[in-house]
Amino acid sequence: MSKIPSHIVDEIMQTALVEEVVGEFVQLKRAGSNLKGLSPFTDEKTPSFVVSPAKQIFKCFSTGIGGTVVTFLMEKEHFTYPEALRWLADKYGIEIPEARKQTKEELESISEKESLFVINDFANQYFQNNMHSRDEGKSIGLSYFAERGYDSEIIAKFQLGYCMDKSDDFTKAAIKKGYNKEYLSKVGLIKVKEDRTFDFYRGRVIFPIHSISGRVLGFGGRTLKNDKKVAKYYNSPESPIYNKSEILYGLYFSKGEIIKKDECLLCEGYTDVISLFQSGIQNVVSSSGTSLTKEQVRLVKRYTQNLTILFDGDAAGIKASFRGIDLILEEGLNVQVVMFPDGEDPDSYAKTHSKEELAELIEKSKQDFITFKASVLMSGIDDDPIKKSKLIREVVQSVSLIPDQITRSVYVQEIAKKFDMQERTISNELLKILRSQANKGDRFSSQLETIDSQPKVQNQSSLAQKSIKNEEYELDLIRFMILFGSEEVLIPNSENDKKCCVIELICNELSKDELKFDNEQYRLIYDMFEKGIEENVLLTASYFKKLEDQNIVSFVSSLESNEIELSYNWIQKYNIYTKSESDNLYKSVMNSIYNFKYHKVDELLLKIKNEIKSSESSDDEMLTLLGEQMSYERIKKMLSDKLGRIIVK
Repeated sequence: MSKIPSHIVDEIMQTALVEEVVGEFVQLKRAGSNLKGLSPFTDEKTPSFVVSPAKQIFKCFSTGIGGTVVTFLMEKEHFTYPEALRWLADKYGIEIPEARKQTKEELESISEKESLFVINDFANQYFQNNMHSRDEGKSIGLSYFAERGYDSEIIAKFQLGYCMDKSDDFTKAAIKKGYNKEYLSKVGLIKVKEDRTFDFYRGRVIFPIHSISGRVLGFGGRTLKNDKKVAKYYNSPESPIYNKSEILYGLYFSKGEIIKKDECLLCEGYTDVISLFQSGIQNVVSSSGTSLTKEQVRLVKRYTQNLTILFDGDAAGIKASFRGIDLILEEGLNVQVVMFPDGEDPDSYAKTHSKEELAELIEKSKQDFITFKASVLMSGIDDDPIKKSKLIREVVQSVSLIPDQITRSVYVQEIAKKFDMQERTISNELLKILRSQANKGDRFSSQLETIDSQPKVQNQSSLAQKSIKNEEYELDLIRFMILFGSEEVLIPNSENDKKCCVIELICNELSKDELKFDNEQYRLIYDMFEKGIEENVLLTASYFKKLEDQNIVSFVSSLESNEIELSYNWIQKYNIYTKSESDNLYKSVMNSIYNFKYHKVDELLLKIKNEIKSSESSDDEMLTLLGEQMSYERIKKMLSDKLGRIIVK
């Protein structure tokens, strides 16, 4: 993906309205000059999510997330920075030119993929139209979904459809529209045998499979015939736009709820997802009947660290699921398991029980993977010690896959309790497995390296505390530069009533004493301000809010959202006047500078005193250190006078 030119980024940021974009995801209500709503990032009953149209920022006070419209899309939709900008450009009709001319191969690849997406979009609309507008579709396809208890809203949401039970009904319509037969075959919508072409999903109800951004990647088709020789489901083949091992069915619709609930429910089939969704359980996805893959687990990991697997009550291949659980553990996710009652699956249970009963079953039936794996493997052991030791070893083997050492330790305790064994025995077995993995070159080898029990640390707690304190004064200076940076201040007792802006005042004061920031982020922002002055450009908050670095964007937005604005009524209605730091901006800024310098000098003095105490220097070197100490003490006294402080010795 080519880089978006900076002038286009500016146009996007100036055109996009945070209240419009956020309003597509959150119901906002007017609250003074701002808009308020329930946080889309967490469950809450009292609105704490604030949007400021004037400043074009948002702030979620429940989670601390804040920033611009781009930040919102990156957090809510998990877009990358370029993806968020392109989404906004598409919404507001802003054309993004290519930064360079693409090669013939790149153009052909893009052209092919885009053609496949267009074909899938056409097929999706065609199948839906079949089911809602044609007699066969209504009497067979729509009736089937109605019998399953799906209402019109859920059918429309998941874009369910029907392929007519005729050999080439869809093929003829697609070719008539001018679509390439080779591409139609590549995405699996048609099959070509010798000179004959026929519809792949003939006589089947259709479940479109979406990407996380909502594009149709492929389809699942279920037969409505009872012929055992006919496969129950047909699925799209692998293609340039569809890789089933990297897709989770329903994620496009459920990702918002997964983030809010901080949990993903994983079930087996399309109908499980749809039935749970209709019942109000909407943080759910499906692996589409295939074994769970590492790519699918990583997809879940983008939205939550908590994955709960929902198993059918009579699931035959539960032992085969252990591989999937191990993959989840290996990626560092927390995994739990829910077993539905005998003869039930999420789809059937959702149809015969209320939302409350369904939610209660899931919540109360959750087992950690140790309990689940042990209960499955224990059946048929009959107190056989050899089999029991093998079972324990298998459970410990799963624990060894967990990357976090603390989590592994917690599970060691759980295993010891579960099987009434000593923790040391389980720990030794775990260590043995980890050593074996290390010998094979596995990723845990670094955890077995010999480490000194206590690193040698100099007694520098005082310096550490000073450093933390300094960050507060660094933050205050950066705050002035961002919120008041371009405002002019009159410098008292200067020739011809000299004026300068706040940014210049701070940069001049710090540069003449060669002072720098310790905090990495503050230093980076300060350097940008300094570079701007060199180029005769005064940077403002809006500049920083356009940066790709969302840590800076969020930081600047937080400063703006914390800025206190007094109500118009204080003065107009009640004649109450209050002083703010902007009323005497020069004094406020200089106090911040003096505080910063004072604590820098204090830090230097502490270092010199430590050197004097621990030094084995010559008399000349000692005199030099003492001279420096006296010099800095005088500077400290001068600064304390400026701040109106009394130094207590």
